Amino acid sequence: MSERPTTLPELQAAASVGQGKLIGAYDECLQSKGYHAGQVLLTREDFDDRQRYLNARNTLRALLRLGAVPVINENDTIRIDEITFSDNDVLSVLVASLVKADALIMLSTIPGLCDGEDVLDVVPEINDEARRLVSGATSSGGVGGMESKLEAAYMACRAGIPTVIADGREEHVIRRIVGGEKLGTLFLAAEEKLSSRKGWIGMAAKPKGTIAIDAGAVRAVRERGKSLLASGIVQVDGEFRKGDVVGITGDGSEVARGLTNYSSDELQRIKGLKSNQIAKALGSKPYDEVVHRDNMLLL
Repeated sequence: MSERPTTLPELQAAASVGQGKLIGAYDECLQSKGYHAGQVLLTREDFDDRQRYLNARNTLRALLRLGAVPVINENDTIRIDEITFSDNDVLSVLVASLVKADALIMLSTIPGLCDGEDVLDVVPEINDEARRLVSGATSSGGVGGMESKLEAAYMACRAGIPTVIADGREEHVIRRIVGGEKLGTLFLAAEEKLSSRKGWIGMAAKPKGTIAIDAGAVRAVRERGKSLLASGIVQVDGEFRKGDVVGITGDGSEVARGLTNYSSDELQRIKGLKSNQIAKALGSKPYDEVVHRDNMLLL
């Protein structure tokens, strides 16, 4: 093939052939340094399910403890378009958060975040000003450009993981970055690091449904740090069970994500009700809160 395939079966066929060759090349290179390469193929469901998420973490830690280097990729041979990471930038952040990495280095043909012709050495915070500098350029060999990498860096930094974006064609690029050389752009980690649980809720797990809330509930959740109550819910979309991750929307955007204490069927019956009315509607009231503040991450 001279060009990247465009159909899903051809992409999956190429992945099936390529994965073996890729891991073989990594293993050959690493053995000269006294290591083995361990292939780990992940799917979106491995991050959606909390138990599978923890199992993946344990496997990666065991590989590192045993002197093997995990080579991680999406399991392209079985994926479908509806269940994908969109690009490896997203996958890299999820893995970095999964193993509580000290740093994330994303290598590309992009030298870093540029202001005109100048590559910025350090970006203290990824804000609107930083986003305006993004060119949106995408390399022909893959998916995702600087915009994708910047959003991935934002997610990593919020999880407390400093991130570097640099040109992978630079000689000994990783060694030089780890050694402290100013190469590429360093994005500093947020001062307030997310807990592992909230990182999973906000970044790893895919919401099973959506809860739309009114303006008063948005203010209570966003500005006053309150839990979400049934009285603030105006609409429930999707089918989900108690304990699933749901998106919480208001003011035309996603406000937060969290673990719901009620199923979608139950919420359809109690939305808009005060807490003291829930028992009458459902026959019991196991929780006052629909989503407790401790199980919620503001976006």
